[in-house]
Amino acid sequence: MKKSFALALVLVLSLAVCSFADGLKVAIITSPNDVHDGGFNETNYNGILDFLKEYPDATVTTIQERTGDPSEGVKAVENIAADYDAVVCVGFQFSGISELAEDNPEVKFLLVDTWPADDSGNDVEATNINAMKYKEQEGGFLAGIAAALSSKTHKVAVVNGIAFPTNVNYQYGFMSGVNYANRHYNAGAQIIELPSYSGTDVTGQNVGGNYIGSFVDQANGKVVGQALIREGCDVIFVAAGGAGMGVFTAAKEAEGVFIIGCDADQFNDGANGPANVILTSALKVMDKNNARVLRDIAEGRFKGGNYLLGADTDSTGYVKTPGRHQLSDETIARIDAAFALMKAGKIIPAAFGSGTMPDNFTGLDAE
Repeated sequence: MKKSFALALVLVLSLAVCSFADGLKVAIITSPNDVHDGGFNETNYNGILDFLKEYPDATVTTIQERTGDPSEGVKAVENIAADYDAVVCVGFQFSGISELAEDNPEVKFLLVDTWPADDSGNDVEATNINAMKYKEQEGGFLAGIAAALSSKTHKVAVVNGIAFPTNVNYQYGFMSGVNYANRHYNAGAQIIELPSYSGTDVTGQNVGGNYIGSFVDQANGKVVGQALIREGCDVIFVAAGGAGMGVFTAAKEAEGVFIIGCDADQFNDGANGPANVILTSALKVMDKNNARVLRDIAEGRFKGGNYLLGADTDSTGYVKTPGRHQLSDETIARIDAAFALMKAGKIIPAAFGSGTMPDNFTGLDAE
């Protein structure tokens, strides 16, 4: 009798797992842009689409929270969480979902670009939240080397949206990369910062750089881009979401100006008639990691926790696919050499709260 009951229980559980795997209901919530922003949000969405190719009976629903306000972001998740098996929350704005996750223990959450936080803003972990942060400073570092080695005017810049820690990471990483190229390859590149667009981080500190002040304001993005071009910049790294498209437009309307894309391969966004303004793109490999975690949910291997992903797991990088960049072979070889050192832990670019700055980061002298 006991054996029969045990066998029946195993059978029921097995059928439940198979059914769950085949029909996983996924939602992705983005803010303030939608999943077709050509960068950060779209890369996360593409990972879900890749998962759906493996599990065609699974479904995905896209939801856009338009304000960008963290409290509204949490409300947006609360409104739909109970209707889905997995909810992908994309961005810093969703860090406050920890209590919501506790109230919905059967739902699996993927939290991208931030850790879950309690009411006091302290980082927490949850068994049903897989939170993935990326070492933006690593992608920024590679972008900085690419910019410094490719600039004809020897003037380069980084443009960001808002000085959230993730954006400051990109800024400091880029500056670290330029300094590395100047030190090791005599690039002679100058980093241009416009005081009127300097950023203020979450601690209230002025971090310099060039900040649009928004992730959606393309008009102001164009203004910032034009101002940098007037200063002589011919390579600009853009980490500003939808607002960054304004910088793209400024580059397209200029002559001899190149953009380094961010988060995703943005070569298509750089099309300018028969030409293209994209030099390369710095990458967070969010698509593959999202697909991996969803696969774990479907196959019963999901594990909650906070994970910081970088070069050591091939979760950061840059675009060197033929036809998708305009880097020289020599520049690619030099970037790859620096990436190998970073992957080995010999180069650690400056980042928000790292205790180092772009002019004294660990590995500045590494070869």
